[in-house]
Amino acid sequence: MLIVATDRVSAFDVIMADPIPGKGRILTEISTYWFKVMDAVIPNHLLSTRAEDYPPPCHKYAAELEGRSMLCSKAEAVPIECVARGYLAGSGWQEYQTKGTVCGIKLPGGLVESARLPQPIFTPSTKEEVGSHDINITFDQMVERIGKKLAEQLQAVTLAVYERARGIAEAKGIIIADTKLEFGLRGGELILIDELLTPDSSRFWPASSYSPGGPQQSFDKQFLRDYLLTLAWDKTPPPPPLPRDIVEKTRQRYEEALRRLTH
Repeated sequence: MLIVATDRVSAFDVIMADPIPGKGRILTEISTYWFKVMDAVIPNHLLSTRAEDYPPPCHKYAAELEGRSMLCSKAEAVPIECVARGYLAGSGWQEYQTKGTVCGIKLPGGLVESARLPQPIFTPSTKEEVGSHDINITFDQMVERIGKKLAEQLQAVTLAVYERARGIAEAKGIIIADTKLEFGLRGGELILIDELLTPDSSRFWPASSYSPGGPQQSFDKQFLRDYLLTLAWDKTPPPPPLPRDIVEKTRQRYEEALRRLTH
């Protein structure tokens, strides 16, 4: 199976009309980096990122595929999005303000936006079709969908991957506030699939400017989301056009994440 990362970007489950130049190559390089790092924790689907290793019919597209594609082994996707949260942000912060919980998990009182949690938590969600919103579910609801054994395995591996990634990133000046992982079954073996710990699937904050009590600067597409929230847009297609400076500043954030993580 060949996965090609385009320069398209989505926000609020809507694909923007304006691409982010070079984004596909950046995501591929970051995913490849993390797949190699996490190989000691759990196997993954990556076989090669070199176009010369791809099946012969792909060779005539080598120039277009090089640097933005991955040859991967096939796996049966687990129908759950596995989220690890180490900080209180996004939908987690919104729920906490009204219920004191995140995806049904009770948290200590008095936490502020962007606060570091006492320990990382696992918050699964449904895996919906493109264009539909994933729905946060509890661990018990996940058990009902996929069984206790697989649910416990996903929880343990998700938190293990997050803990390892968080330590590596912090040493490079990046806080991984949360991340979303996807898994598959290959011959009964649980493996990582899709992308891994990229600015599209994670919240990356610069450690040097971290200040709990409000939103943080970021190296991910939160910058784009924040811009879109200033518009009178109902978060449904068609998306609004993106100004050139928003596109460029988003690209720069992706570039900075790549530079810090891989150098």
